[in-house]
Amino acid sequence: MNSQKTRIAKQTIVHFCQGPKPDTVIKCRGEMLSPLSQMSKIVIESENLPDTLSLLLKIMKDDMGVVRGMVNLFNSKTGKIFIHDSIGLTEQEETRGVYSLGEGITGRVVETGQTVVVPRIGDEPDFLNRTKSLSTPSDAELSFVCIPIKLGKKVLGAISVERICDNPELLRYDVEILDIIATLIAQAVEIFLIDNEESIFLKQENERLKDALKEKFHPSNIIGNSKPMLEVYSLINKIAQTKSTVLLLGESGVGKELVASAIHYNSPEATAPFIKFNCAALPESVVESELFGHEKGSFTGADKTRKGRFEDADGGTIFMDEVGELSLPMQAKLLRILQERSFERVGGNATIKVDIRIIAATNRDLFKMVKEGTFREDLYYRLNVFPILIPPLCERNSDIIILAEHFVTHFVKKFNKEIKRISTPVQEMLLSYPWPGNVRELENVIERAVILSDDNVIHSYDLPLSLQTPLTTSTTFKKGLVAKLEIVEYEMIVEALENHKGNMSAAADELGLTRRILGLRLDKFGIDYKKYKEA
Repeated sequence: MNSQKTRIAKQTIVHFCQGPKPDTVIKCRGEMLSPLSQMSKIVIESENLPDTLSLLLKIMKDDMGVVRGMVNLFNSKTGKIFIHDSIGLTEQEETRGVYSLGEGITGRVVETGQTVVVPRIGDEPDFLNRTKSLSTPSDAELSFVCIPIKLGKKVLGAISVERICDNPELLRYDVEILDIIATLIAQAVEIFLIDNEESIFLKQENERLKDALKEKFHPSNIIGNSKPMLEVYSLINKIAQTKSTVLLLGESGVGKELVASAIHYNSPEATAPFIKFNCAALPESVVESELFGHEKGSFTGADKTRKGRFEDADGGTIFMDEVGELSLPMQAKLLRILQERSFERVGGNATIKVDIRIIAATNRDLFKMVKEGTFREDLYYRLNVFPILIPPLCERNSDIIILAEHFVTHFVKKFNKEIKRISTPVQEMLLSYPWPGNVRELENVIERAVILSDDNVIHSYDLPLSLQTPLTTSTTFKKGLVAKLEIVEYEMIVEALENHKGNMSAAADELGLTRRILGLRLDKFGIDYKKYKEA
């Protein structure tokens, strides 16, 4: 039955969207009655609204040339307009697409009940791109049509589409089609909202609370929303409210100093000193004086009394990075600080008491060092009160592009350059690389790429050779200008396939090629278009 419905509906939409010329529009309107009757039958016979919308959206994408299509419903209980179903959007993009009445184009359509047609999205300041699905320059060239779903004078939601179109007559034709579809589904939408308003409200409230908690636990100085990092944020939030000792564990470059800063600046002592000290940065003979201070004349060159880092941190936090590099004598002195919060300056007899929190960090296996006798067991247990393991970047795959975009924004401002995006092939390279140097290595890679970029895009040849795929470094690419041109060609093909979910015809149209020529280019670069098809 479903396949029959799909066939009938496809016939209907294909009939509507055969690119009408102005002098044929009136004739087409007269021929719409029979197909519309068949479409109405599909809507009536369908058991539920989600199935109907899913079918209609798919047909709109396949046969109307719609790049993205959305059905927004209005929840009168929350006053919010949300995306109930869509085509061309990810689940995350759908979740972001929430509007209030009057907000953006969608909010305006639901508030006023009036249709809005935008010939070119890039020219419309009210197009908010709340879903963040529009990310490439070509997206600015799309047209946008938004139709209210009304039952009588009551507005229940809206249907909106984004499509490639430079024909005003065709856009007016789209308005007619979408208006008819909106009318056909209006009653089903009202029944759905009545039956599900409470559950929709609870679901949205749950999402709101989750977002609020995420925001609460998410320190402003750390980038990333992956599950491992959300667990770290939760631990930061809990320990920040105490003055307990913290031990940060993780590979070099994962951001232990940022976590230490987040703990301090989210604590009640946020306005107190935050002192950083790298235990491996200075010779052992200098470390003791740096940490504990010294009295005048205590050693050659000590021409005046000097406070140490522990005194500087009094009332606040001291962050001791690479604590595993301390010598055994210095470990004994640190143990006393942890036990008594007191010490004497080098060359002095007066006991100095301090009120501090100690955050230690290391990329070494302290437990193994204890067994080897190079780290004191009692100090290990004093430091290991509240351990936080910070995951390596290879375990935070979903954060890699977010971090890369953050660093691009930072270095674009620093070097006064104009870079709008990271190309799709570069994103694939970033995601497939193991990142032994973690976030620090990623930051250095992006800094280099921003410096090398000659246009407003970061290309694969802007990355170090260690990140580039075998394709971009293979002998099939020649040297110099030809190499760059071929890599740009490769990237444009990949992005077109990505934009159109592996649809060869649509990708060829975007690139201005025939399907045959595109096929030859795919063979040349060894690209499999099926890889980009929707799952």
